[in-house]
Amino acid sequence: MNESDIPAHGLVSNADRRRTVVRRTLSSLQLMIMIAVLVVGLGPILWTLKGAISPTDELLAEPLRPWPASPQWGIMADAWQELRVGQYLLNTLVLVGGSWFVQIVVAATGAYALSVLRPRFGKVIYGAVLATLFLPSSVTLVAQYMIILDLPLTGGLSIANTPWAVWLPAGAHAFNVLIMKRFFDGIPRELFEAAQVDGAGPWRMFWAILLPMSKPVIAVLSLLAVMAAWKDFLWPMVAISDTEAQPLAVALPRLALQAEQNMLVAGLFIALVPPVLIFIVFQRYIVRGVAFTGLKG
Repeated sequence: MNESDIPAHGLVSNADRRRTVVRRTLSSLQLMIMIAVLVVGLGPILWTLKGAISPTDELLAEPLRPWPASPQWGIMADAWQELRVGQYLLNTLVLVGGSWFVQIVVAATGAYALSVLRPRFGKVIYGAVLATLFLPSSVTLVAQYMIILDLPLTGGLSIANTPWAVWLPAGAHAFNVLIMKRFFDGIPRELFEAAQVDGAGPWRMFWAILLPMSKPVIAVLSLLAVMAAWKDFLWPMVAISDTEAQPLAVALPRLALQAEQNMLVAGLFIALVPPVLIFIVFQRYIVRGVAFTGLKG
């Protein structure tokens, strides 16, 4: 077999790549795939933007129209003021930020204890943590609500209708601990032994060695935590009954009963902007983290 016939980067050999027909076919396929990805990825965002600046009658009469005949950019400002989207967006940022922080702290410290410190009953604890992955969130909904109504060991303290009712349950995320522990297991034990010889204690090893090395996996877990908290609907609706403190994901379905269609779509577009910006800004770290941890899907 000639060396030029060996596939270089795929199923097509170098010799076939030099053929005009094959080269044009591959270029056409790549172009079509790129267009399909753009349509699937940007299509819903662009449609939401179109609906946010379209009159209600036009939006209902021609929902598939590519662009409104007379864009009305003031609709988003009206939705911000009349629907109080700004207030609900601030509530969302508070809940998402706290949930993200709690999840990262619990995942990092829990994985550090199980992977590096390795307590006596570490395997039993790890098995119990993994067992929670098989429990649907709806099964534990009532138990979680009873806990936030009467927090154990606090003498009847209730954290319902407070951000803590969303923050604390967010930390009980076994998948984050699993991913973080898998990352810590890949770090050579000799590194921790050398640190102990130099006089580093458990806290210093965690803060000065593990955390700086964990930026890729923290980026991935941060993305997962932010996306899950941003779109979470059921638990914030149950835990926070005060309509003034609810996030956008809970407020918008309630406002749909009284708001105009275009103003509601404008609120949806405003809710889309922050997570998209977060991904654009941190995409380099997120992609690097996904490739480093092997997380897919």
